[in-house]
Amino acid sequence: MNKLLFIPIAVCGVSQYVNAQSPQSPNIVLILCDDMGFSDLGCYGSEIQTPNIDKLAQEGVRFSQFKNTGRSCPSRAALLTGRYQHEVGMGWMAEVDEHRPGYRGQLDKAYPTIAEVMKAGGYSTYMSGKWHVTTTGGYDAPNGSYPVQRGFDKYYGCLHGGGSYYKPNPVYNNLERITDFPDDYYYTKAITDSAVSFVHAHDSRKPMFLYVAHYAPHLPLQAPAKYVKKCIDRYKAGYDVLRKQRFEKQKSIGLIPDSLELPIFNKEFGGKRPAWEDLTPQQQEKWINDMATYAAMIEIMDEGIGKLVDEIKKKGMYENTVFLFLSDNGATDEGGFIGQLMSDLSNTPYRSYKKWVFQGGTSTPFILTYGDKKKNKMKGEICHQPAHIIDVMPTCMALGKVTYPKTFAHADLPGTSLLPASQGKALEPRTLYFEHQSSCAIIDGNWKLVKADRDSQWELINLATDPFETNDLAEKYPEKVEELEAKWIDWANTHKVFPLENRKWTERINFYHKKNPYQKGNQ
Repeated sequence: MNKLLFIPIAVCGVSQYVNAQSPQSPNIVLILCDDMGFSDLGCYGSEIQTPNIDKLAQEGVRFSQFKNTGRSCPSRAALLTGRYQHEVGMGWMAEVDEHRPGYRGQLDKAYPTIAEVMKAGGYSTYMSGKWHVTTTGGYDAPNGSYPVQRGFDKYYGCLHGGGSYYKPNPVYNNLERITDFPDDYYYTKAITDSAVSFVHAHDSRKPMFLYVAHYAPHLPLQAPAKYVKKCIDRYKAGYDVLRKQRFEKQKSIGLIPDSLELPIFNKEFGGKRPAWEDLTPQQQEKWINDMATYAAMIEIMDEGIGKLVDEIKKKGMYENTVFLFLSDNGATDEGGFIGQLMSDLSNTPYRSYKKWVFQGGTSTPFILTYGDKKKNKMKGEICHQPAHIIDVMPTCMALGKVTYPKTFAHADLPGTSLLPASQGKALEPRTLYFEHQSSCAIIDGNWKLVKADRDSQWELINLATDPFETNDLAEKYPEKVEELEAKWIDWANTHKVFPLENRKWTERINFYHKKNPYQKGNQ
């Protein structure tokens, strides 16, 4: 494939408040994929072939209880700032600036990004891939919130969260708009190529922080035919067989307790989830082809991760590099009936999908691996401690021994470093909070309070006995509901969450565009 040229340009960054770290500071490669379900990696139960990611898992540690925010923009905001998304202006999506404190459609400049903090700590900072934390009204010209304006030394990728893999828009190389693409362009491979080029050009006397934000396997379902063809046959068995196989594999590797049974989520299908045999031959064929394309998209991403690891090894940097891998949310039902049946498989064994804060929407694989094998204290093991995407930034800071710069406000990060957990040590108990599009939840110990939207009733779940959220205990324990609801409301009041909005996508965008025509988001 022809590679685009990635030309560094002068950018404005934060002042170097902290002296550069010693050469012993590890390189950090943070890899985020998009709309991938909990069970979609081989090392999390899947038939999808992900040997390069699986190798990282085999060398490092996998987390079984890692949570995200349930949606792309909010998860990216939390990952980039180490804070709950509303607090930094990304309570909903980048599609509109609502001119409400928690819903500005891009990152608040008052809160530093992980790139700004790591750069102040002496790191060279690079990003390749999906940004999606600049409001869409600011895509035509840099408005102060582009990656190289928020701490990254170099950037290549698409600012937007959706679109074609063959001609994404708008693509930027640093602050230069890219509009011409080679005939064989494919976005996932371009993301890999740019990441590899950043590593190749990196001055290895300085530590490297590289954020690789893949778009795959987000809709639309698009992949070169040769990759799809390779995957077709494995999906002819249908989703019922494959879902059971994934679940049994999850139990065999210790992700899921062996005592649990695979649930069937009838409620999500309006009362009756169809069996594979209930589909028409045409529906079965579409599911097979779509699922094969989805798998191919993940396998292309995995292939690229292998190339990136190879380049890091060629540079002699591998043993001093730490890899982190996760997804921004669970698989989506946005592809209609067939898409929902695909996500029912992808999110095995969890309930619901992207954009809701049930387990299927917020559960992600999370892998942490040292290139130096001696440092992988839980090599090949699974950590069952709760963790959250707000923990990524403090974890990276702890890896690099980077302190929060005194030149920045808001040093009170709510997350925690996961390094102790990755070494088998217990983390301090804490409460985790969720809200997206008025779907709300709180996890406090083994208890979870959750609802689909602001007009639905709270459901009370005992995660210790019911991690798949099938048994609502709200009527049995009304005092616990009241206690957890009060905690959630207190968090929402102090984190710019209210008022909750439940207008549908287009209606919501049009409403706030009309109310606030200025949408450029200049900082």
